[in-house]
Amino acid sequence: MKPVTQYMSLLAAAAFMTATPTLARDAMTAQEFDRYTRGKTLYYGQNGAPYGAEVYMDNRRVRWSFLDGECKEGEWYESADQICFVYEDNPNPQCWTFHDNGTGLTARFQNTPGATELYEADDVGAEMICLAPNTGV
Repeated sequence: MKPVTQYMSLLAAAAFMTATPTLARDAMTAQEFDRYTRGKTLYYGQNGAPYGAEVYMDNRRVRWSFLDGECKEGEWYESADQICFVYEDNPNPQCWTFHDNGTGLTARFQNTPGATELYEADDVGAEMICLAPNTGV
């Protein structure tokens, strides 16, 4: 390997190793997440399309919807530097890391890393409406 190429490889490796801890520190703590979200309804998008919305209430309670008229009650808690959600229809925790990017939140699903990344969207073109269960004709 040429000295310049070897130097560039070492420089890239060093940059990666120093960047990784920074990403871990950037994840919001439970206190930061609660302060940012409590009392708000946040809309999330994925790949330029609406994904869902969540209402953040007192005592870490939440209401989630995929913007389809169905809503799920749940709660969140912190576990291993992640924010985990448990909903009434699914007792298995859904764990995420949240980052405040200065213009909103970015959420990364941790149960299957790389599978889902959401961003806080100002206008998703859909409203969070919760229909009563079993309504219809």
